[in-house]
Amino acid sequence: MQIPIKRTIESVPGGMMVVPLLAGALIATFFPGTPKLFGSFTGALFSGALTILAVFYVCMGASIDFRATPYIMKKGGTLLIVKVGIAMILGLIFGQVLGEAPVAAGMFAGLSTLAIVAAMNDTNGGLYMALMGQYGRPRDVGAYTVMSLESGPFLTMVTLGVAGLSAFPWQTLVGAILPLLVGMIIGNLDREMRAFLSRAIPVMIPFFAFALGAGLDLSKVWQAGLLGLAMGVAVVVFTGIPLFFADRLTGGTGVAGVAAASTAGNAAAVPAIVASANPAYADAAGPATILVAACVVVTAILVPILTAWVSRRFGDPEVVGAEEATDSAAAPTVAGR
Repeated sequence: MQIPIKRTIESVPGGMMVVPLLAGALIATFFPGTPKLFGSFTGALFSGALTILAVFYVCMGASIDFRATPYIMKKGGTLLIVKVGIAMILGLIFGQVLGEAPVAAGMFAGLSTLAIVAAMNDTNGGLYMALMGQYGRPRDVGAYTVMSLESGPFLTMVTLGVAGLSAFPWQTLVGAILPLLVGMIIGNLDREMRAFLSRAIPVMIPFFAFALGAGLDLSKVWQAGLLGLAMGVAVVVFTGIPLFFADRLTGGTGVAGVAAASTAGNAAAVPAIVASANPAYADAAGPATILVAACVVVTAILVPILTAWVSRRFGDPEVVGAEEATDSAAAPTVAGR
């Protein structure tokens, strides 16, 4: 007998990140002594998030091809600059108001500059490529080759520094991007290594998600309720509109821009990494992880809906026509049921 565990987890938006994260948080909240009780390899699963993430970024780097076409460089570079630019602007604004610490009480409890920047900075690559495969031009899928440079804590650290908050020593900044660069070098020197390492990317996501969740206290999760929902909507609005126009200015239809207006699942790992590099963000890291995880779920629901609408309203006639033809062909089958 087979139980569809993987299919069930993937039916949840951002499931491979969110479900293990929740599982780790449940154990940490109700059975906090578990890691110490079992120790050894079991205990390491609860505390090894940074190690797993280091390997994850090497593998992620290996998937990036230096030899991107000019179109991919232009498209991906534009979307990357706009997405990170919006995060920097918001970081500057909220950095002046909030500083490094999170809001302590009230309906905005847990909100921090770290949470806002981490949620805005990184695009959900899997979601983007899937949406481009369905609603966009095939060459737009390759734009994520450049956009994947958003992955990891490096740009978040740079953004926080630009915002005038606690800076990071150059060694920490280099260390944050070094695994990605090493992976890029290995993957471009040997295509077989690229294929080998790239296959490990989705496998490691649930493991570092579980370890991150093990550091969360679910008694505080309720704070992410409406605030988490509002932040998710804000990510789509504040990044989606500029990305839409940036895409059109570079010869696109706007569909790719909207498809990039999401929060990556691995962005939930960034607050913990930032806090480990600079203790000034320690208080903000826990609530920020919860809020960013909420943004992953909310944007994973909203972005496909908006992308489909933008595709029908502004997309290529050939793509929309093919989509409608597919729907029409399927209609008799559905009616027959």
